[in-house]
Amino acid sequence: MQWSSLVNICDLIATFAFATVGSRLAAAKGMDYGGIILIAGVSSLAGGTFRNLFLVHQPAWVLNPWLFAAVLAAVAITILRKSSEPVGRFLLALDTFGLAVATVSSTNYALGFHVTPVIAAILAITGAVTGGLLRDVLSQTEPVLLHRETIGTSALAGAVTYIVLNEFHINKAIPAIIGGVVVVLVRELSIKFEWNLPRVKP
Repeated sequence: MQWSSLVNICDLIATFAFATVGSRLAAAKGMDYGGIILIAGVSSLAGGTFRNLFLVHQPAWVLNPWLFAAVLAAVAITILRKSSEPVGRFLLALDTFGLAVATVSSTNYALGFHVTPVIAAILAITGAVTGGLLRDVLSQTEPVLLHRETIGTSALAGAVTYIVLNEFHINKAIPAIIGGVVVVLVRELSIKFEWNLPRVKP
């Protein structure tokens, strides 16, 4: 399988994962079908959209409309199953997987435009966390990104790992896999041990 095909498949999986979490959160908030579709779409597509726009490039969903199929599939499953329970541990794991894939995909995408490592890391974080941040804001939920579980830190750790390993010019799959694993480990450990960045104390 070609590397570009693998990246596209991973993007599709990450889109579905983020859309599933978004649609479930919207359903738990009592939103109608339109609201569920909107939150699912924002959750899964906003990060890649902002990443591409910063690079003066068309959003991924314009170039690959099949990404909408993943969003609609997630929405359909939520509606058909009448899933309105709060996001549980399984969906958190699904969200973590999406975060890992989005981080790796965004890092790879940015480096393909030969940007500096710092810019690549910033764009990787943008692609990974923007959708979740907007999802929480639109659903009037305390943004997880700003309060707990070190989502941004997880994305940064995975992006830096990918960028460093990529400098050794090894097989592209190795930095991608290891970078993704780092994202998952940091996120899961932060959830288990309730890690978060330091706060200002009065």
